[in-house]
Amino acid sequence: MASVSSSVRRIAAAVLVAGSVVGAAALPAAAQDHGKRQHPRVEISRVQADSPGRDDRSNRSLNGEWVEIKNTTGEGINLRGWTLRGEDGNRYRFDNVRINGRATIRVHTGTGRNTRTDLFQNRRDYVWDNRADTATLRDDRGRTVDTESWGRRHR
Repeated sequence: MASVSSSVRRIAAAVLVAGSVVGAAALPAAAQDHGKRQHPRVEISRVQADSPGRDDRSNRSLNGEWVEIKNTTGEGINLRGWTLRGEDGNRYRFDNVRINGRATIRVHTGTGRNTRTDLFQNRRDYVWDNRADTATLRDDRGRTVDTESWGRRHR
């Protein structure tokens, strides 16, 4: 009986040692993965900072300036309380807006009727600098979700 219990103890010890070796080997890989930036669930997919044609502050020209927001997941996400902000402090706050899975929404500068795919800031002046700017998307807790920069000072 003593030989059976010592054999069991040896086997248990070997299993514990093997488990700790496997765990130690897996630890660096897990630590490396943790440090990588995850693909955001919602992202700024495109920016049209310089509206086509002359910058004449017409509603058509203002709405030619937009930021496209994309939901990269398969599930709808409510953007209530999220913000889209430029470097100069101009900020657009999302109301009760739901973006469907794998869908995009364009946030236009000028005035218009909000739809499932287009939102309007109702501004009478341009928001985005044609030459260089940064659009920042933040969630309802103020955490930066994504940024998109363009122009010389951002290269």
